[in-house]
Amino acid sequence: MRSANPYLKFQSQAVAKPYFVFALMLFVGQVLFGLIMGLQYVVGDFLFPLIPFNVARMVHTNLLIVWLLFGFMGAAYYLVPEEADRELHSPKLAILLFWVFAVAGVLTILGYLLVPYAALAKLTHNELLPTMGREFLEQPTLTKMGIVVVCLGFLYNIGMTLLKGRKTTVSMVMMTGLIGLAVFFLFSFYNPGNLARDKFYWWWVVHLWVEGVWELIMGSMLAFVLIKVTGVDREVVEKWLYVIIAMALITGIIGTGHHFFWIGAPQVWLWVGSIFSALEPLPFLAMVMFAFTMVKRRRRQHPNRAATLWAKGTTVTAFFGAGVWGFLHTLAPVNFYTHGTQLTAAHGHLAFFGAYAMIVMTLISYAMPRLRGLGEAPDARAQTVEVWGFWMMVLSMVMITLFLTAAGAVQVWLQRWPVDGVALPFMATMDHLKVLFWARLGSGVVFLVGLLCYLYSFRQRGRVAEAAVRIVY
Repeated sequence: MRSANPYLKFQSQAVAKPYFVFALMLFVGQVLFGLIMGLQYVVGDFLFPLIPFNVARMVHTNLLIVWLLFGFMGAAYYLVPEEADRELHSPKLAILLFWVFAVAGVLTILGYLLVPYAALAKLTHNELLPTMGREFLEQPTLTKMGIVVVCLGFLYNIGMTLLKGRKTTVSMVMMTGLIGLAVFFLFSFYNPGNLARDKFYWWWVVHLWVEGVWELIMGSMLAFVLIKVTGVDREVVEKWLYVIIAMALITGIIGTGHHFFWIGAPQVWLWVGSIFSALEPLPFLAMVMFAFTMVKRRRRQHPNRAATLWAKGTTVTAFFGAGVWGFLHTLAPVNFYTHGTQLTAAHGHLAFFGAYAMIVMTLISYAMPRLRGLGEAPDARAQTVEVWGFWMMVLSMVMITLFLTAAGAVQVWLQRWPVDGVALPFMATMDHLKVLFWARLGSGVVFLVGLLCYLYSFRQRGRVAEAAVRIVY
């Protein structure tokens, strides 16, 4: 069935729009709570006891996870019908799952903010299947069960679409990543009493998401956008994608060992974790080469120059954030001094933004003009605003990373490796870092302005490209 919207190949692709819109709303919330935390670093009683630091941190990280999941789901609903060359199996199911996930997510965040965490655990009968209390997996067991239901319905919808349609490398890599995402989330229900064992399986969720199956989702989204904006032959893109996902899985899965250094695991993980973690920048370097090579060899000049900029920018930022900054403190002799310091925060901020936030914004930048019926690209003014937003977010995130890196280095010097042999207590060390934390907060404000520019660009009136280029299917 052809779409009533002339700029969508299939009508059912329109279900991606609410996912994208809600994802960006949650992204704004995540940034706001990040700024609250940044201010609490330097003004310790800010908003206390209304929003204690531990609650703000929990909301900040949970919003990050949820908005990225909404972005991934929206991306799948947009690209899978085009790749399968058929309508989505059930648009109604997609909309139903959207509302289930959105309501469950909002109620959970409100629970964090309005109910003491221990009371929330009692209210949701966590004692029946204890899963709460672990970083990033703080969601009540009921919410986790809801996520499983949403994932199963989502995978069924996407899987049936692929099963009945064309199979491409892009869609199959996306499907593999999404299945892995769902499978590894199941380990969040296993909460052993032994702390070392708990950390093993906790990392099977957290690490194997962000340094494993999420990289497959990222690679498929990047490949899809590059095919569309460059017109390069699909066969060429697919060969690059095979190499990237092979390196991502080999280094990412075994690289889990860099989390087993200090949790009571056998000493062999010091070597295995270090060696394979040192190789983890390679798939991100390959993504940089992939994106820039495809743009250089492009057979069309796509009118959406902002989407092309996002596609190139995400590979570079991911390489530095996930690759270079990850490598800086992943070798066991170095990590002995740096783990748990602000260096970890520096790596986490740039890696998550570059690898996952930016790829979601890349696909939204490409798809939203079509979803809104505006053509292949918004007008020149809207793209200019979006490009301003791109540079403000990227450069401010780079500054956040540099300030946190400096703070981490000072922290190691004062607290972990003191030159006079006397280590400063944690809070005394934090007092020495206040100037860097203020600078980090200022960069965060600039980041929020950049995000608002990105959102404002979608309000500009779109246009149909005057020399409209045929969509490459």
